[in-house]
Formats: sequence, structure tokens, C-alpha cells
Amino acid sequence: MSNLFLFGYGFSGRALARRLAAKGWTVSATHRNDATAARIAADGHTPIDLGDRDAVTDALGDASAMLVTAPPGSQGCPGLNNLVGPMAEANAFPDWAGYLSTTGVYGDRHGGWVTEDSRLAAQSVEGARRVGAERDWLDVGRGMGLTVTIFRLPGIYGPGRSAFDRLREGRARRIAAPGQVFSRIHVDDLAAGLEASIVRPRAGGIYNLCDDEPAPNSEVIAYAARLLGMDVPPEVALADANLSPAAMRFYGESKRVSNARAKAELGWRPAYPTYREGLAAILAAET
Repeated sequence: MSNLFLFGYGFSGRALARRLAAKGWTVSATHRNDATAARIAADGHTPIDLGDRDAVTDALGDASAMLVTAPPGSQGCPGLNNLVGPMAEANAFPDWAGYLSTTGVYGDRHGGWVTEDSRLAAQSVEGARRVGAERDWLDVGRGMGLTVTIFRLPGIYGPGRSAFDRLREGRARRIAAPGQVFSRIHVDDLAAGLEASIVRPRAGGIYNLCDDEPAPNSEVIAYAARLLGMDVPPEVALADANLSPAAMRFYGESKRVSNARAKAELGWRPAYPTYREGLAAILAAET
């Protein structure tokens, strides 16, 4: 029996759990509160109280694969801080350990392409923390003999988290930021990429998982509005948008992310190579 251990049961982790459980895997996932525990149990998986060190240690001892999805904070990666000790105690050596990072580690490339070999130039505190977490996990992998793989992800969308939801809730805005483009990935393509890596584990591997067509956010919003039969929201100049500091940092970066390595080494292909196929699939599933 193959067992997946998840540190963090959010949008991405839940998608991988759903994909692997359909193929006979058992899944355990950590939680810090009763609401998350109930959601894990309702999905047919085993909740692991992060405050129960013995339970965490036992679950890690049984894990075939481990995925850390939680973002780092001021004290570093919470997954690393909470799991390394129990892993050592359990003498746990999962066949695969994945860490979800971000393409924000590349910083702004003025619309240019980046690959996994590109220089890291994070421009935000959050991005810098991801750079540190990547380094720490790779160091742990080498020190403990683990097959640690890093995944750099752009914006993730899917059912319940897409341009459709923002349009329906009246929150969608088309910000005019000339030359600004970014990559994205459908959550099911992300899960498929993680599974492909589990099948082909490589210690120290780093992969960008993203679609094939970087595009401006305003273009995506306009396409989604037309699919819904709604009026396309007017564009708002970036200078007039009154965005939060976090949103301004987002629009301050522009890059095109290459997924060529994941395709070549993992045999992975996105089922939704552009936002058009992804949005169409989300809408079709609603009917």
C-alpha cells in the first residue's frame, strides 16, 4: 500500500490527495484545527494533529511520499521545522519528498523567459523566504538521504478558484499593465505533475510546473467574462487601481516561465496548456 503524507491540506495538497486516492493510495494530512480535520476526514483521509508528535511520527514512518505545501514564515518553513525531528525519530525514508515553492523566486524578468537554471532574484520578503526554504529542504535531503524535489509554481487556478468566481462576485478587475505577463497552472495539471515526479523521483530535482502560454491577467478576465456571457470589465490603469502593496508587487513582476524540463524529464504534459482550455473545462464541469 502506498501512503501519502501531506503537510498542509490546501488547494494543491487536496488535489494531489484526490488524484492518488483514486489510484488506491491512502492519505494522511496534518491539521491545526477541528475544521481542517473535519474536511480531511470528509474526503476519506486520515487527519493528523500537528500538535500530536507521536501521531506525526507514526504517520511519517508509514509514508511512501511526502508533500509540503505550507508557505514559509519569519521562522522558516513550518514543514521543515515540524517534520525533520519526527522523521529522524521514525527513521522515515519516503521514496519521494516534494516541496511547493513559487516562480516568485525569479523576480522580475521584464517579460523574459526563465528556466530552473535562471538566477534567483526574489524581490519580496515572501520570495526570499521561498529561496531560503528551497535551500533548507535540499540541504535536509542531502543530509538525511532523502529524494527531495522542488516545484516552482505560478498562479494556481481551478474549480472554485478562478476568474469565474471573481467575476460572479463582482471582484474581477482588468488592470492595464503594459507588457506584464505571467504564467499559471490548473490545479489538476499541478497534481498530475507531482504524480509524474513521484513515478520518476530525482534527488535534488527542481521543476517549473506551469502552462504553455504566459498571458496578461486582463486577457484572462476578458476571456472568462465572454464565456459567462457577461460584459467584459473595463480596464483600469495600474496607477489608478489603488492596489494593496502585495498586489502592486505582483504587477511589478513580469516573466515567462518555461516548463520544458518537466516535460522532458517527467514525461508530463499539461491537460490545459493555456487558460482557455482550463477555463472551458471548469465551466463545463459546472453544467
